[in-house]
Amino acid sequence: MAATIAATTLQTEEKLSKLRSAVAGLNQISENEKSGFINLVSRYLSGEAEQIEWSKIQTPTDEVVVPYDTLAPPPEDLEATKKLLNKLVVLKLNGGLGTTMGCTGPKSVIEVRNGFTFLDLIVIQIESLNKKYGCNVPLLLMNSFNTHDDTLKIVEKYSDSDIEIHTFNQSQYPRIVAEDFQPLPCKGEVGKDGWYPPGHGDVFPSLMNSGKLDALISQGKEYVFVANSDNLGAIVDMKILNHLIHNQNEYCMEVTPKTLADVKGGTLISYEGRVQLLEIAQVPDAHVNEFKSIEKFKIFNTNNLWVNLKAIKRLVEADALKMEIIPNPKEVNGVKVLQLETAAGAAIRFFDHAIGINVPRSRFLPVKATSDLLLVQSDLYTLVDGFVIRNQARSNPANPTIELGPEYKKVGDFLRRFKSIPSIVDLDSLKVSGDVWFGAGIVLKGKVTITNKSGKKLEIPDGIVLENKDVNGPEDI
Repeated sequence: MAATIAATTLQTEEKLSKLRSAVAGLNQISENEKSGFINLVSRYLSGEAEQIEWSKIQTPTDEVVVPYDTLAPPPEDLEATKKLLNKLVVLKLNGGLGTTMGCTGPKSVIEVRNGFTFLDLIVIQIESLNKKYGCNVPLLLMNSFNTHDDTLKIVEKYSDSDIEIHTFNQSQYPRIVAEDFQPLPCKGEVGKDGWYPPGHGDVFPSLMNSGKLDALISQGKEYVFVANSDNLGAIVDMKILNHLIHNQNEYCMEVTPKTLADVKGGTLISYEGRVQLLEIAQVPDAHVNEFKSIEKFKIFNTNNLWVNLKAIKRLVEADALKMEIIPNPKEVNGVKVLQLETAAGAAIRFFDHAIGINVPRSRFLPVKATSDLLLVQSDLYTLVDGFVIRNQARSNPANPTIELGPEYKKVGDFLRRFKSIPSIVDLDSLKVSGDVWFGAGIVLKGKVTITNKSGKKLEIPDGIVLENKDVNGPEDI
């Protein structure tokens, strides 16, 4: 047994030694990126992943995951509010491309509503805050090498805006060839395909390495609100900010009640006296169904995170943020590769007085697919000062479930098939299969299924009302 362990250790050391010398010759990345990458790979090869002991998992109490409605109201005084907001920075994760929705460039420039993109709405929201309270909340965009150049051009259109916009890049790591653990760029892959951004857990060292962290601390900023750029519900919340400053919580994760659509989302648990994120990948096979149950694990991570800047600095300097590694196998031009990633939510266990806050579902409104775009472009929402506000006329707190076939996957194809977005205030569910085109002024209510198997175009006429209806052809309309 001891001999086997020694042999494995020797093999690991040899792999690492070869990798170090190969990485040393990569002049496209900084020394910080090289050491961060080697550190990540050596942790992965050492197999340091801690196994979760299922019996030790405890449901967090209300002190650990605080119910949103128990938070104290923020100060009503304008000056006190300004003082609070001047301690805040908003950071949007802007490294993703819109490729899954058929778009080129950063996902944040997809038009969401009334001609405004995600980025437009974010800028308008922060402008309104700064104007209303006379404060200075800056916006930071963490780009990847995939989105950096495009974002710099896009940000120019906000040059007249009165908000400070800063951009910085997250790390760029070489993909690893699975066969011999050598960097793909060393195998002649000279383009972008040789590299990858290592997940949003990289936000903490990248903030530090970019110099932005020290600059913000020197300006008196205390907290950063981190969120995905495609989550329209992730807006600045004074109650949360006030609570964190008052209670000196170094880290807060917004969680929200799970529905059956969110069963794979990470959840918060109490484990050996600390609050911890539990992801489905860490769950032993025998307990996966239990993890997916919305009775036992009632909440999931929205990836809206509030983190103390000085605490980030302390932990990054001490190299203490050893988040769980997520191995992500890929194939590039027929070569099997591995990219190692981390998630920002997994950092929660390293911060002092870390908490979750169980927020309303309205703070989680991501646009991951055109079915989500249909929701936010419909009469279910209105737009006020850049904020997407839910229509009070809908009595059901849950949104309708929408399934659109592959014909709608790309944004361009989706938009072509709707003369105008139907009214869905009273809709429970919509399922569309096949080549279906919608006219203007259509109203959908209850459960609606539209199936077109014919291979011909099925047109839903202008102004029609479909309520609890199965449509299989023109004769059913």
